[in-house]
Amino acid sequence: MIVVTAATGQLGRLVVEGLLKKVPATELTVAVRNPDKAADLAALGVRVKAADYSDAASLADAFAGADKVLLISGSEVGQRIAQHTAVVTAAKEAGVGHLVYTSVLHADQSTLGLAPEHLATEQVIRESDVPFTLLRNGWYTENYTQTITQGAEHGSFSGSAGEGRIASASRADYADAAVAALTGEGHVGKVYELAGDRSWTYVELAAELTKATGKDVTYRDLPADEHREFLVSAGVPAALAATLADFDRGTAHGDLDDTSGDLRTLIGHATTPLAETVSAILA
Repeated sequence: MIVVTAATGQLGRLVVEGLLKKVPATELTVAVRNPDKAADLAALGVRVKAADYSDAASLADAFAGADKVLLISGSEVGQRIAQHTAVVTAAKEAGVGHLVYTSVLHADQSTLGLAPEHLATEQVIRESDVPFTLLRNGWYTENYTQTITQGAEHGSFSGSAGEGRIASASRADYADAAVAALTGEGHVGKVYELAGDRSWTYVELAAELTKATGKDVTYRDLPADEHREFLVSAGVPAALAATLADFDRGTAHGDLDDTSGDLRTLIGHATTPLAETVSAILA
């Protein structure tokens, strides 16, 4: 039995779709906060369990009989270490034989503000003695949906990443990686640095938007403080503005670039080109 947590989220949905091509629906459990959102999966024969990272009893119930668990990292900043620890503990108590975790690219070196919680989770997993695979996911190209649509609409977009490179891939590519780790052999104990085949800068993104829209699109690089203030003036909540500015700072530092080729190797095909995702977003 394979259990996928956060299975009705954007990544989780894609993982489940991929798994259903590999294993019978009856061998799959989805652990979700709201089972109603997984009604379509239940109709296919997938076992649906209500589970919350902060509810140990619900996790124990969801993991009963599980051979493998995919822990998709939580979204509640500041709560994730405790929540992830609860998941790891439940997996250990259930006798899970393989725990796969979606971490962040170069978690042990990254300067991104979100990296410490991921690294702490990795340590909890290592100390649990549950066999594991760490999928250190880089950025989803879809993370830039607002930037792409803004650039296409207004002919420009702003940031503070300088010439920092982003080795992004599509969300579907990362989902394929999770499916491969859960259904393939030889992944236990491995740490994969997952990123797109070809990195890009914001200037190159602007050039791609120019090509896709047929009109000039430019990138305006700002000092970090000005970038944060610009976001707030545009209506972005202060905390989120600070986070977005931190992402660009990390980009400039090199935190989102990688040349390992782990993602391409793991999924067995080239990662989705930037142009393809840009076109899909604009469509």
